[in-house]
Amino acid sequence: MTDLPTTLPLFRSTVRPEWIDYNGHMSEAFYVLVFGHATDALMIEAGLDSGYRESTGCSLYTVESHIRYLRDVPEGAHLAVRTRVLGAAARKARFVHEMYVVPGPVADPAPDAAPVATTELLAVHVDQQAGRAAEFPEPVRRRFTELTEPAPEWAGRSIAAVV
Repeated sequence: MTDLPTTLPLFRSTVRPEWIDYNGHMSEAFYVLVFGHATDALMIEAGLDSGYRESTGCSLYTVESHIRYLRDVPEGAHLAVRTRVLGAAARKARFVHEMYVVPGPVADPAPDAAPVATTELLAVHVDQQAGRAAEFPEPVRRRFTELTEPAPEWAGRSIAAVV
């Protein structure tokens, strides 16, 4: 492949007033929205952009997710989302997003910054016409392989039972 980066660019967003809930911080639905936009950015970087979807009828569907809400996020906060691909197989991809509050719209998280939220996702490549999973084209699978990073320590956990 060409000299494409082996890490993904940060996805950026700013918390809008309508994203604030009755507790005065970002509502849980909007964490999902921001993470969804970060997934869209990942799809573009992997070659699953709108042109690909239109020409093949295939897309990436999220089939499982686990979100951790770690800190409150106020209105107007600048967000940076780091995405890591953890692996891909013939029809599936596993990846994580880590959301950070940063000091400005183009600032990067500090090296020791803690995320305000994380999500781990499992996605399946789907042929929408056939209505079933389909293998990734080789260039897409190769790109996911190039982007694969080690999993963070929190990935793979489940929700603990209440005792």
